Amino acid sequence: MSLRSPLGRVLGHGSAREGVHHWWHLRTSSAALVVLGVWFAFAVLTLPDLGHKTVTTWISRPVTAVMLLLFVTVATWHSALGVQVVVEDYVRGKGARVLTLVVVRFLHVLVGVAAAFAVLRLALGG
Repeated sequence: MSLRSPLGRVLGHGSAREGVHHWWHLRTSSAALVVLGVWFAFAVLTLPDLGHKTVTTWISRPVTAVMLLLFVTVATWHSALGVQVVVEDYVRGKGARVLTLVVVRFLHVLVGVAAAFAVLRLALGG
């Protein structure tokens, strides 16, 4: 039997009021990915062929480059949020959880920057 009050037992274990914020970010990024995914699929399917020159020319158009950058940014952000939920739910131990979250976030930033660099390099004729 504990001498702590019910309030004392739950303090520090309850909601940090981040759940709804995180949930909204996941839902809005999902909706954006649906729109951007449909655009991407339609745009790729309407290309005459998928050769290097055709795709490079397509990416070099300003509207395409901007849409691809949006797609890469939103997809990377959505993935990072989803993986964060999985890590928070299934990785035991506070130290391991924090380390995993830092590594996963770093990898997502690395992939996002690399993809944005690739799109910008093609779009700017590099």
